[in-house]
Amino acid sequence: MQKIFGFQDNTETMSDMLTHTLRRIEGEHTTLRELIEIMGEQGLLLLCVLLCLPFMIPVSIPGISIPFSGAIALVAVAIIFNRLPWLPQKILDREIHTEKLVPVLQKGVGIVSKIDRFVKPRLLALTTGILSNRVNGLVLLWAAIVMMLPLGIIPFSNTLPALAILLTAVGMIQRDGVFILVGQAFAIAGTAYVVAILYGAFAAGQGVGGLFS
Repeated sequence: MQKIFGFQDNTETMSDMLTHTLRRIEGEHTTLRELIEIMGEQGLLLLCVLLCLPFMIPVSIPGISIPFSGAIALVAVAIIFNRLPWLPQKILDREIHTEKLVPVLQKGVGIVSKIDRFVKPRLLALTTGILSNRVNGLVLLWAAIVMMLPLGIIPFSNTLPALAILLTAVGMIQRDGVFILVGQAFAIAGTAYVVAILYGAFAAGQGVGGLFS
């Protein structure tokens, strides 16, 4: 872990944050360290939002669940302990081609601008203070862990926790307690759904085993 940080009140919309980032990217290459410096602490939450988008389809894209969920989990742990997430120097300083990065961020602007229309500061007790940040960080961490489970081929097994992460992160960025509450509801629903799947698989296995005993 690195230096202490706190999420400050944010007057920019998420699309404005991405646009601001795009304007400050210069040269043929950039690094993750530079992006974090440009986007600030709020950018870590915005990163969680962007990493959730591929899971909005019922059946997840193979191979992305663990790395994307792992990155979200690192941000969540950082929020819980009020520290910037620790990352290896090689990852922080690895060069990223701007010609590949910029189109991705431009698409992100279009997506988050649609979300911007529905968010506004409300129920601020759920979005301000160290205690609220830690609770919200725990929700993000738990949902990321659920999303890591190898159940991507089962419809909605990743979508529900991804929605929990997306809504919680958006709520934290824009100080929207309603989004926080709905995000928590999706975290509970996603957990219940996965537990039901695992219990059903266990019961089915017991039933098949009983046929041969």
